[in-house]
Amino acid sequence: MKPAIKGRGSPENPAGRFERIDFVADEDTPPAEGVPRTVYYRDRTKTIISYNQSPDVSFDASINPYRGCEHGCVYCYARPTHEYLGLSAGLDFETKIFVKQNAPELLRKELRSAKWVPKPIAMSGVTDCYQPAEKHFRITRKCLEVLREFQNPVGIVTKNYLVTRDLDILSDMAAIGCASVIVSVTTLDGELSRKMEPRASQPEYRLKTIARLADAGIPVTVLIAPVIPGLTDHEIPAIMKEASARGAVDAGYVMLRLPYGVADIFSAWLERHYPHRRKKVLGRVESMRDGTLNSSEYRIRMKGKGVFAEQTERIFRVAYGKFGFSGRKVPLDVSRFKRGGTAQLELF
Repeated sequence: MKPAIKGRGSPENPAGRFERIDFVADEDTPPAEGVPRTVYYRDRTKTIISYNQSPDVSFDASINPYRGCEHGCVYCYARPTHEYLGLSAGLDFETKIFVKQNAPELLRKELRSAKWVPKPIAMSGVTDCYQPAEKHFRITRKCLEVLREFQNPVGIVTKNYLVTRDLDILSDMAAIGCASVIVSVTTLDGELSRKMEPRASQPEYRLKTIARLADAGIPVTVLIAPVIPGLTDHEIPAIMKEASARGAVDAGYVMLRLPYGVADIFSAWLERHYPHRRKKVLGRVESMRDGTLNSSEYRIRMKGKGVFAEQTERIFRVAYGKFGFSGRKVPLDVSRFKRGGTAQLELF
C-alpha cells in the first residue's frame, strides 16, 4: 500500500486501460521525494463546445477549459478521461493539466456561426472550470466575458470558492436570466474533505460561496455529489439545511460512480484512510450496482437502485421539503442571444 501524498488524492498511478505496458517498481526502488508538482500543457483543441446526448444529463452543450483536475478528488468519475491521452487516471490526472488557452477565441467563433442554435452552455461538464489553474490562466473568466457579450446563458458546476471572483459577470448575466451556479458539497467534515478532495475548497468555503452567489442575485443549487454510502450519506439533511440557510434555491444529489480504474483508486484510498469502513462502503455500492462497483445504465447510474438507493432518495425528499426547497426550476433565457455579440451591435 503506497503512503498518502500530502495535497494529492491518489498516490497510485496505474497504466491506462489502453496501454499495453505498465511499469511496476521493484521493492528496492526508492520512492520519489517530495510532493509531485503540477505540470501544465497547452491543449491545441480546434473546437470548444462539446455536445451531450445522454438522457440523464441536464445539458446539451458544455465547455471544459481544462483536461485533468488538480482538485484531486479521489472519487472523480472523470479520471479515466486521461487514459485517452496515454496517461493514468491516478496521479497523472491531478498533476498533468491540459490548458485550452484558445478557448475564448474558439467560443466566440462558434457562437457567431450560423450553425449555433442558442442554448444554455454548461461549464464543468467533466472537470472543474474553477480548479487552481484558473487562478492563473483565467480562461473560465474570459469565456464568461464572451458569453456575456453574446448573452448566451451559462450554468456552472464547481466546488471552488474561486467562482466568487467572477461575481461581476455572473450577476450581470443573472439579472437577465442568463446565469446560474451549482455548488458541489460532498461533506461538511473538513478532515474528510482534505483527505478525499485535497485541493478543492473546504466545506465552510463552499457554503460561503453559496451565500455570496445568492447575495449577488445568482440562482444557486447545492449538489451533494457524490453521495458515498456508508461514509457521507448520513450528511444529506445537514448539507441541505446549511445550503438552504445560505440561500440555495434548489438541491440535487448524485450517487457515487466508480468507472474503470476509479474503482481501484477509490478502494485503495479507503484502505489507506478508512480501512474499517472499506468493506461496508464497497458492499453498499455493489448492492446498488447489481453486484459491481459501477453501472453505466442511463438514469440508474446517477441514483443507483435497491434498498439503499431507495432509502437515500427518501431521506433527500424529506429534507428537500423540510428545508424549504420549492422544486420550481427557473429556466435560463435563450431569447436574449445576440449572434454578433453586444459589442458589435454597439457599432451601429
